[in-house]
Amino acid sequence: MTTTPRPLLARCAQWSWLLFWVPAALLAIFQHGPMPMYSTRTLSVAWEMWIHHSFLVPYLNGVPYSDKPPLLLWLIHLGWAIGGVGDVWPRLLEVALGGLQLILVSTLARRLFPGRPLVAHVTPWILLAFSYGFLFGLQVMYEVLLANCVLAALLCLVPTPRHEAPRFAWFALAVGLGLLAKGPVMLLHVAFPWLLGPLWSPWAQRERRRWYVRGGAAILAGLSLLLTWALLAAWAGGETYRQKLLVHQTAGRVVDAFAHAEPFWWYVPVIPMLVFPVVLWPRVWVALASLRRPFESGLRFLFAWIGPVLLGFSLVSGKQPYYLLPEYAGFAMLMAVALLYLQDRRGSGSRWLGPWPMAVVSAVLGLALILLGTLVRHGVTKAPQFVGLLPYSVPFGVLYLLIALGLVITRKGELYRVAGAGLIATVAANGLFSLTLWPAYDFTPVAALLAKAEAHGQPVASVETNDGQYTFLGRLTRPVEQVHGIETTRAWADAHPDGLIVTYPKRLSDADREHAVYTQPFRGIWLAVWPAPAYAEALEKQQVSY
Repeated sequence: MTTTPRPLLARCAQWSWLLFWVPAALLAIFQHGPMPMYSTRTLSVAWEMWIHHSFLVPYLNGVPYSDKPPLLLWLIHLGWAIGGVGDVWPRLLEVALGGLQLILVSTLARRLFPGRPLVAHVTPWILLAFSYGFLFGLQVMYEVLLANCVLAALLCLVPTPRHEAPRFAWFALAVGLGLLAKGPVMLLHVAFPWLLGPLWSPWAQRERRRWYVRGGAAILAGLSLLLTWALLAAWAGGETYRQKLLVHQTAGRVVDAFAHAEPFWWYVPVIPMLVFPVVLWPRVWVALASLRRPFESGLRFLFAWIGPVLLGFSLVSGKQPYYLLPEYAGFAMLMAVALLYLQDRRGSGSRWLGPWPMAVVSAVLGLALILLGTLVRHGVTKAPQFVGLLPYSVPFGVLYLLIALGLVITRKGELYRVAGAGLIATVAANGLFSLTLWPAYDFTPVAALLAKAEAHGQPVASVETNDGQYTFLGRLTRPVEQVHGIETTRAWADAHPDGLIVTYPKRLSDADREHAVYTQPFRGIWLAVWPAPAYAEALEKQQVSY
């Protein structure tokens, strides 16, 4: 006899990866404040749009900001309109977007591999174990929203149990939202699975003309959403913004990308970092190497998606690890399929295919943290970033030893041990950083100082570009001016004798600290705020370096 709790338990087991991931993400994302410059810049752009009452044109430091479209900013504003301005809603939003990414990739896996339902269960477990993707997903940035739009668009192309034909109207909407999330790069993520559709889709093979005509029309419809916003924003933002948005963000972006020299092969050594710590699981690599033709349609889809996108980003000179964030789901799905194929052919396999390298790395890290105090006392290391870990190094070292033990103590539930160890170790690393090194990254004190200066009518300038690192945190309403060079700085100081100047010197002497009104370490250098006349005088005497 079927009891009521049984279906509930089955549903909980089906969504177990989400039930595990959400508490971990909530814990991690509230361990410290918004990270400069990633989260602080996005929040500052949203804040300046808010105080300018600007729905169409983003602003940064008082100037229209043309680098990103506004979809994420609109979502932030939606929460602020309901609950007020703050950083809690943007963080909850990122957690919600991350959870949605896991749901979408599970759904995509279920549709691509209908005969292998375990793929839809295994894929999210692997994806949530990727340390870099998890940590970057904690940033209030555009990539997780873009990844969701990419996955939604791809879902519209693959068949469902009831409908083999693509849903091109929904595909157009997903493409349009992706374009509004991060601009034309959305097309690079979704164009190849569509262009190579006949290689993996039976419907596209039979209906090539309809596939390409309707798909092309859907992409044009998606582009029309971006173009509509761009034209309205260009009209509202003025001539300078219009040139940056309509020229620099199209042809100019392409030219600039090829000017930022990174070698073609740059992503090859980066990919193992992107899939860390799963890269330390030998069974995955044996499984991937064991894939054999003929490939089923789901695998052909993954090859048509991941391969060309990697090639496309490799051809573009400007490269960042997070550019591939939408493809992390593809990496995880490919690993999941390969693991299940290997299990079908070989069963559990050799114990040497287990996650023992992960255990070794975790154990070495744990021992290093436990012995860190001894290493510092004997002068083996004096690096500030290691010395700063000392107050909490021992308990976290013990935790990493326990993680290592959990990886090797049994052969059962290997997938869950790998995913659980990866996620717990990542959250722990974030916690150790928050408890020890975060004060060197925290701009809240300097933001409060600048907010107080603004309230008293004191102007503020910076010798570096203002990327919004203190605008939102201090709720500043006036721009921070930019000064460069001795002459410009002296002229600004003469014109604003009561002003403050924010600097980022490589080093500070005791005399410098006496003249500055605020100092703190920041990413291996210093942050210092000076009275304008004192800084101009010190600069002329070459007492500071910026």
